[in-house]
Amino acid sequence: MTPVFLTVDTEIAWRHHAAGLEMPTLFERSIEPAGVGISYQLAQLKRYELKACFFVDPMPALLFGLEPFRRLIGSIREAGQEVQLHLHPNWTGAKAGDGGAAHARFEMVEYSEADQAALIAGARDLLVAAGAEQPVAFRSGSYAANDATLRALAQLGLRYDSSHNGAEHPWPSLIDLPVRQIAPIMHQGMIEVPVTVIEDRPGSLRNFQICALSSGEMLAALDHAVDYDHAAVTIVSHSFELANRSGTRPNSVHVRRFEALCMMLADRAATLPTTHFAGADLRLDNVDEPLGPSPLRSSWRHAEQLWSNVIEERAA
Repeated sequence: MTPVFLTVDTEIAWRHHAAGLEMPTLFERSIEPAGVGISYQLAQLKRYELKACFFVDPMPALLFGLEPFRRLIGSIREAGQEVQLHLHPNWTGAKAGDGGAAHARFEMVEYSEADQAALIAGARDLLVAAGAEQPVAFRSGSYAANDATLRALAQLGLRYDSSHNGAEHPWPSLIDLPVRQIAPIMHQGMIEVPVTVIEDRPGSLRNFQICALSSGEMLAALDHAVDYDHAAVTIVSHSFELANRSGTRPNSVHVRRFEALCMMLADRAATLPTTHFAGADLRLDNVDEPLGPSPLRSSWRHAEQLWSNVIEERAA
C-alpha cells in the first residue's frame, strides 16, 4: 500500500490582515470562507471516510488571542482528524489594525537555527495551549525550510517534517535534498515527508495541490504512485483554497477538484489509504520518481486555470 497524507495548511491569510479586516471577518475569510472552508472540508472527509492532517498556524493568536484557535482545533479533533504544527514567522512582529505595516521576516530560512528553534517552540506551545496534542509533524509556511529548520525540529522532539517541495526550490524551499525527492527520507534527524510533485513539462515541477493540478493530473499521479509502489503521496490544500482569494465566494473549479479527489481516494482506499502522521509507519528506502509530463493533461489544466482566474476569482 501507498499511504496518502492529505494535508490542509490552516492559517489566517496575511492578505486579509493587510486589507484591514478585523475579527471575526478575518477569521471567516481565512478559515470558513464562502461555505467551503474547514467545516465543509471536514464534512466531506467524514462522508468519504478519509483521514487528513490539518497543519494549523497558531501565531496570529499573539494578536487575536487563543479563543478562535481553541474553537478551530476543537472542531478538527472532534471530527477525528489530526492537528499538526504550521508556522508563518512574520506574525511575531504584526500589530492589530495597522493594515499589515508591521511584521517580522516572512520566511523561516531568513532566521538563524537558534531563532528558528525559539519560533517553533513558541508556536508549539501556543498550539498545545489552544487544545492540540503535542505535535509530531511540522510544515513551514511557504515551504520555507532548510537543514537548520530540521535540526531545530529534531532538537525539540518532533519526528516528521513536510516542508520539502521541489517545485519551490531554490526559494524558499531550501532543504538540501534533490528537487525530485518525493519519497520519505531520514534527513538531519527528521523523517522528511516531501510534498509530492509531478513534471508538468520537461524539467518543470508542479506540486500536488488542489489549486495547482487538474482532476486528471491528480488521478494520473495517484495511479502512478500505485503502479510504481511509491512510499507515500503527500497532497496540499489550504483552509481557504476552495474559495476565491477574497474569501467571498466558492471557486467552483477548486471545489470540483476537491470533491473529485475525495472520491478518487475513497475508491482507492485499499491501495492508497489516507493516514495521519501520528502512528504512521513509512518506508524510508524508496527511490520514487514523479509522474512524467503529458501535454494533453497540461492543456486541460491550462484551460481550467484560465476559467478559474478570469471567472471564479472575481469577488462577489
